[in-house]
Amino acid sequence: MRNPWLALEAGADPAERAGQLRRAHERFVTGGTVAAPVRAVVADSWRRCAGARLPPERMAGIEVDDAQLAARRHRHPLARVMPLFRELLGTIAHDGAHLLSVCDARGTMLWVEGHPQVLRRAERMNFVPGAQWAEHASGTNAPGTALAVGHAVQIFAAEHYCRPVQSWTCAAAPVRDPLTGRVLGAVDLTGGDHLASPHSLALVEATARAAEARLAAPDDGGEGPPGGCTLTVLGRDEALLHAPGLGVGGPLRLGRRHSEILLLLAAHPDGLSGEALARELYGERDVHPVTLRAALSRLRRLLGPLLSSRPYRLRQRPYSDYDAVSDALAAGDLTAALDAYPGPLLPFSEAPGVVRLRTLLEMRLRRHLLTRPDPLLLESWLGVAGAQDDLEVWEALHALRPGPRTAARVRELRAAYGLPHGGRPGG
Repeated sequence: MRNPWLALEAGADPAERAGQLRRAHERFVTGGTVAAPVRAVVADSWRRCAGARLPPERMAGIEVDDAQLAARRHRHPLARVMPLFRELLGTIAHDGAHLLSVCDARGTMLWVEGHPQVLRRAERMNFVPGAQWAEHASGTNAPGTALAVGHAVQIFAAEHYCRPVQSWTCAAAPVRDPLTGRVLGAVDLTGGDHLASPHSLALVEATARAAEARLAAPDDGGEGPPGGCTLTVLGRDEALLHAPGLGVGGPLRLGRRHSEILLLLAAHPDGLSGEALARELYGERDVHPVTLRAALSRLRRLLGPLLSSRPYRLRQRPYSDYDAVSDALAAGDLTAALDAYPGPLLPFSEAPGVVRLRTLLEMRLRRHLLTRPDPLLLESWLGVAGAQDDLEVWEALHALRPGPRTAARVRELRAAYGLPHGGRPGG
C-alpha cells in the first residue's frame, strides 16, 4: 500500500511525474479540477490555498526584521534542540544539495542553513529566516503543509501551489511539546528532485522525534526557569507541573482545584494568607476554612517542600506558559505571544482570581492585535480555542482582507449578537 505522505512511489520516474504534476497544477488553477496523479494531501492543500485566494505566483513575504528574529530565536523552545538538528541533518544540508530549515508554529522561518550556493538560490524565492511559509501565506510546501495537517510530509516539484517554488522538493515534520502535545514548529529538508525518497521523509520524522525526546529531558544548562520547574495552564482545565526536584517521573497532572491554587500562588510569589487565597478561589461565597485547608493539605502531599505556609507560597516559582505569553507581549513580539497561547487560562475555572488573570491576558492580546492589525496574526487568533466568535477581530480581518468567507462570518456573528446592521457587541 502506498504511503500517502511520500511524494513518489517505488519505481516512479521523477522527470515524468514532474511533468504530469505541472499539467495537473495548471488544470487546477485554471479550472479548479484535480486530476491524477495528485495525492489527496496535496489536493486538499491546493483547495485550501484556492479558498484563501492565494495567487499561484505568490512569493513568501518577509515577516520579521533581524532584531526581531534574534529575539524570537532566543525565546523559542526549538532553540534548545538546534544543536541536535544540526548534528542529525546539518551534514546532509552542507553537502551542497540541501537546506536545513526550522520554522515556528505559525510557519515563520527561524533558521535556514546549508551550502552558501544553495542558500543564494533559495533567497530568490524568499526561503530565508524571517519569511512566512505557512500554507495560507506561501501555498503548499512541506513545512507549511506539515503544520497544517500535523503530520510529516514530502512536497515534490509542481505539488507546490506557488510556481516560484516548483523547482524544489522538501520533506518536513512537525515538532511537538512533549508535555502538552502542542506543535512548536517544523523541521525541514529542502533540495532538488532527488530528495523525493522514503529516506528523506524518514530522516526528518526521526529527527523530530529525537528533538521531542530531548525537549522532554530536564534542561540542566543555559537559561530558563530555576530547576526546570514549569507549569502549563493555557488551553487546558487541569494544569501540568514539571518539577524535576519533586522526584516525579514526568509531568504531574493536577486536579482542577489544585490547578487553581498552584496558579494563584505562582501569580503571588510573596505568598497569600488563608483568607486572601480563599477570596481568590471562592470570592464572596461562604466556604468553611476547613475546605481550603483540606485542599492545601492534599496539595502539599503532592508537592512536598515546594509548598510552604504562613503565608501560603511556593518555595520555587514555576515558569508558566502564561508567563511566556506575558513576556512576549512585554517585549512587543505579538507573534511569539500567539505562538505560546493555545487557548484561555484554565478555561472552565470560575475562581475569581483565575478569571481575573484569564481576562487580563486575553485583553492584552486583543489590544495588541487590534492596535496594529495584521491579517496573519488575526487569522492566528481566530484559530485559537475560544476566540472563534470574536466579532471585532473578524471585522478587522474583513477590513484588511475582504472576501466571501469573512463577510459571511461577520454577518453571522452580528446577527448572533443582535447587531444585524453593524456595530459592536454591547454598543
